[in-house]
Amino acid sequence: METFLSTGVASSQEKESKIEDLKTLVEDYKNQVDIQQKAVVKVKESLEKCLAINKKLLITASTLEKKTGRETCMKNRLRLGQFVPVRQGVSFVETWVDGHAFKELAAQQEKINQQREELEKQKKALAKKKPPSNATNVKEKRLSKTSSSDSDQFARPSSPFLSPMEYHEREEILKLRAMALKKEETDLQMELEKLDRERNLHIRESKRIHNEDNSKFKDHPTLNSRYLLLNLLGKGGFSEVYKGYDLKEHRYVACKIHQLFNDWKEDKKTNYIKHALREYNIHKSLDHSRIVRLYDVFEIGQHSFCTVLEYCDGNDLDFLLKQHKTVPEREAKCIVMQTVSALKYLNEIKLPVIHYDLKPGNILLVGTGALSGEVKITDFGLSKVMDCSDDSMDLTSQGAGTYWYLPPECFVVGKEPPKISSKVDVWSVGVIFFQMLYGKKPFGHNQTQAAILENNTILKAREVDFPAKPAVSNEAKNFIRRCLVYRKEERADVLTLCDDAYLKPPVNRKSSSTATSLQNTNSQT
Repeated sequence: METFLSTGVASSQEKESKIEDLKTLVEDYKNQVDIQQKAVVKVKESLEKCLAINKKLLITASTLEKKTGRETCMKNRLRLGQFVPVRQGVSFVETWVDGHAFKELAAQQEKINQQREELEKQKKALAKKKPPSNATNVKEKRLSKTSSSDSDQFARPSSPFLSPMEYHEREEILKLRAMALKKEETDLQMELEKLDRERNLHIRESKRIHNEDNSKFKDHPTLNSRYLLLNLLGKGGFSEVYKGYDLKEHRYVACKIHQLFNDWKEDKKTNYIKHALREYNIHKSLDHSRIVRLYDVFEIGQHSFCTVLEYCDGNDLDFLLKQHKTVPEREAKCIVMQTVSALKYLNEIKLPVIHYDLKPGNILLVGTGALSGEVKITDFGLSKVMDCSDDSMDLTSQGAGTYWYLPPECFVVGKEPPKISSKVDVWSVGVIFFQMLYGKKPFGHNQTQAAILENNTILKAREVDFPAKPAVSNEAKNFIRRCLVYRKEERADVLTLCDDAYLKPPVNRKSSSTATSLQNTNSQT
């Protein structure tokens, strides 16, 4: 009995000892948790301080950039020109007035014109003193002898003609002056083109600054407790695009703020939101290196919301063409290759997508250079999802889009809506490539969208006409012809276009001949 009691006491002591040990261990864990929690609090405080400083530095840099931009714009107003209000009746109209740089070039051109006129006068005067031919010389000598024999009392007047050597000297001087004037005018024209490009940038920046100064988001707000707005990139009909900074992922983003006006009817507001959400649902799942990523969407207030996109620091292709008119074939081909790569991805995903609004304004150039070599396509506002088993679908939004880049089937009017497929984007690729090479659109170049519709311009676009200049390879022309096939049944789709020989890498002759010889050897063996 005593042994049993002693054993029970020992076991209870062991249990109490284990409990004490466990309590001690729990206390240690609690202390460690408290220490870790305090460390977490310190880290959070540190992160908040870092974020605050980072935010402050970003705002300071943005403010300085805005100030510098405005100072540069003010200087360029005198040099390049500005919009000046001019009274017309009871209202004022903004009229562009060129700056002193253009006036100086105009004065130089006027001076060259005056010098050219004076040179023409000297050429005409010299032509009158051109020495006569040999036959005329003999005839004159005979006449002079006859006249001298008839009367020697009067001295014969000196000849009005120059000697051949004198005439040649003066003629050569005038030719050299003409060449010098031509070179001076060519240099002047190049300077004028350069100045014209600067003026385009200046006008664009002036409009951007004006829109930024009148925006309610100009004072660096933080949207959705995450996106710090820095400076305005551009403004559209109902939206503003800001360069922003994602304070969570620590990356620059493009924040597109959509505004709904108070005077809109409720059905218009509903349709706009529905359209934007539809674009978001299409765009959010796309993940390709040649397509601008869509990161987020959220409401800002009752009448506005924001979509957050990947930030690209270059201009779009449309602005590049306005500045430089044309793109060399090699660079243009590279842009087409990347665009087709993006379209291929859109056609290989589970529910294929037709972009439907492919144009230079929706092709972004990545990088600050004019042609960095890398592009991304954007704006899926008019995109169509191929959610049917057939490789075509009904066009439900006929009349939308940019008419210069749409194929003939989009303009067919009938009882039933026309059928479309990825061949719509193939046509757009052909138009964009043509425009890059030749500096103009192949169909309806100087027409408005209303005129294109009224004149059935695209419905008549059965054959593309290539200008003589600039020189373009036959391979490029044939590629454009394959894209701009009038009948959609005969036109290639996107996946077929990807395998076009023009877009394939060049075949190395040496390696191809080696491969051929190896094949011949294997066949003989």
